[in-house]
Amino acid sequence: MAKKFSIIDRFKSMGFALAGIRTFFKEEHNAYVHLVAAIVAIGLGFYFGIDRTEWVLIILCIGLVFAAEVFNTSIEALANHVEPNWDKGIEKVKDLAAAAVLIVSIMALLVGLIIFLPKMGIF
Repeated sequence: MAKKFSIIDRFKSMGFALAGIRTFFKEEHNAYVHLVAAIVAIGLGFYFGIDRTEWVLIILCIGLVFAAEVFNTSIEALANHVEPNWDKGIEKVKDLAAAAVLIVSIMALLVGLIIFLPKMGIF
């Protein structure tokens, strides 16, 4: 039987999520690389006065990159907990999770280039 809806439980869940975000920025160095890239993209967005659709794409890309990095960090932490020693299967899982971050990051970079290069007179 499903647990009855509770607004208090929803606030507790939000607290757990915020704790995860704090942990992510405290322990994951790549979080700062992504944060700098996000600040640059947002700054360029304001500087060039991008339109609403371009803002949606930039915000979506920023969110996807951060989410992918959080998933990657979670998978790596779980893998290290399950098997603290080197293991070929664990290495594959960690490599695949890292690949997901790379794929999303490249996609975000391409979106940024498509939006900003023409505004810089390059394309």
